[in-house]
Amino acid sequence: MARSTENLQLQGVIGFNGQTPNGLILHPLDVHCIYPLGSSIVVKHLTENTQTFLREGGHDQDVSCLALSSTGKYLATGQVACNGFKAPVIVWDLETYEKVHTLELHTGKVQDLAFSPDERYLATLGGRDDNKLVIWDVETGEPICGSSASTETGLVVKWFNNRSDMLVTGGTYNLRVWKFHAQTRKMKPTDVELGSLQRIFRTILVDDDDTRMFVGTDTGDIITVSLKEDTYKFKTIGPSKMPFQRGVKCLTKQTGGNLIVGAGDGTVAVVTPDFRVLRKEKLAGAVTSLAINAAEDHFFVGTDKCNKYCVAISDLQYDLRSTCHFSRVNDVAFPREYSDLFATCGENDIRIWHKKTRNELLRVTVPGLTCNCVGFTPDGKSILSGWSDGKIRAFKPRTGKLHYAINDAHRDGVTAIACSDNNRIISGGTSGQVRVWKLSICQTKTVGHMVASMKEHRSSITSININIDGTECVSASKDGSCIVWDLKRFARQQILFAATKFQSCIYHPDQAQLLTAGSDRKITYWDAVNDDAGSSAPLIRIVEGSEDETVNSLDISKSGEAFVSGGADKLVKVWGYDEGHAYVEGVGHSGEVTKVKISPNQDTIVSVGTEGAIFLWTMPVLEVPGENESV
Repeated sequence: MARSTENLQLQGVIGFNGQTPNGLILHPLDVHCIYPLGSSIVVKHLTENTQTFLREGGHDQDVSCLALSSTGKYLATGQVACNGFKAPVIVWDLETYEKVHTLELHTGKVQDLAFSPDERYLATLGGRDDNKLVIWDVETGEPICGSSASTETGLVVKWFNNRSDMLVTGGTYNLRVWKFHAQTRKMKPTDVELGSLQRIFRTILVDDDDTRMFVGTDTGDIITVSLKEDTYKFKTIGPSKMPFQRGVKCLTKQTGGNLIVGAGDGTVAVVTPDFRVLRKEKLAGAVTSLAINAAEDHFFVGTDKCNKYCVAISDLQYDLRSTCHFSRVNDVAFPREYSDLFATCGENDIRIWHKKTRNELLRVTVPGLTCNCVGFTPDGKSILSGWSDGKIRAFKPRTGKLHYAINDAHRDGVTAIACSDNNRIISGGTSGQVRVWKLSICQTKTVGHMVASMKEHRSSITSININIDGTECVSASKDGSCIVWDLKRFARQQILFAATKFQSCIYHPDQAQLLTAGSDRKITYWDAVNDDAGSSAPLIRIVEGSEDETVNSLDISKSGEAFVSGGADKLVKVWGYDEGHAYVEGVGHSGEVTKVKISPNQDTIVSVGTEGAIFLWTMPVLEVPGENESV
């Protein structure tokens, strides 16, 4: 009988896909905000800081668009797919958090979505290669009618506020008003009369009484179009003197009041209907989402740097509510024997997070560079990091100020780092060198001196792991070898060969065995005790780490009874060490899992991925079958 695999319990997620247009949505009751994270949808309680995830039977690729119905009962989400493949739209019931319908007519990508004001219909707009506008019956999930959005690419769809038979689409040099007839299952487009005006229309806001609409463009201006008659005409354009830089990306408004504009250069502005700018403020990253609250005294902003802000309408004073990585996360590390916080690193920065609240405590930024690896000194007084410019940098954990730097540590970039004691650092680089550095104080400054440079690897070092007493370390490389180094003689102790690009190598807590993983999808056990110095380590056991993808990272519990893996299959797995069986799996990442780490108190697994997300999972207690028990 096959052994079953349970689901890993998710504690929370740090992440927000700020690149999704209008991806940050505020529920009409002002209790929850909704946003995408890879292939998952997060429903976050604003005051209790709890999260609910819409994943069961959901998307298998990144979410590309979201739309909430007028009462907040239904949520529709679309996704990206490979060219020629179905890109489904999923309708969720937010009262039960269950999937209602899966709508499949679009291919390649779902560009935009919109519910009719009475929640009876859903309009979906396909991406560039699909470019179809389809109207669906929300109750039955059946398509009613469809049409090509335009001869040019459609980018946005919007219903009228008071009519369920009228909607608008806009895109590259096209702006259309559609008349929808549910009984005849037909819809008829009328092109807006724009004269000589040519624009790429990015966002549409229909006025409260449906008499006009405001349309934001990539050139940074806003146009108004009359909707009073069957002939829809361009009326005005503005601001005339200073258009918004990098385009108008999103629009919202107060009821009967002013417009709120979000621009590609990070500007948010309050603008009168005749385009007079009353006040404006600049935030970090292009504004991709605006969500006004029910009282209309403040609004939420999402940016493509994955920041979320709360902004007061009266004076545009803002608070940064949450932030996260906006690209691949390369590494994660806990301080020794301290589980309340952890560090992650990626493009431009290192970030320190509080594990319980999932809030960012500190950010260390080095513009234009990528941090490949991060760790802590045993005393916790320095954050160690390896960077793409070949430097090792150490920062103070309270202030984030640079403590010291080792220049030219590795010519083509530092790719792995470890610390055996407070005065010794071991690093690996792109060219395959493993180097040992001794720290000393020189005229009140900390200076790193190279003690040894060991060069046997022929490709990039992917991980370095030190044994408990600091007498040896093991380095994994993409050249298909792992080498155990004697840190007293600075010479090879043992070597491991396999037809793979090794991604991770760790010691078992009893130091008698090594565990490796790599591109061959295998997790391999090796004998770490060998008296024949310089020889090949004996192979003990091989288990299938993944069906068809690279295993990128391993970490093992203090007891050695369980270990965790993460890889390109987007799964986090918890294994019984002796059995070699994955008893628990965590599903949530929409990109490759780059690193996994068990907290020092053994209660949490932190996994990071290429989509920029940080997942926190509850470390399970494995119930391993007994010897006589049928499995």
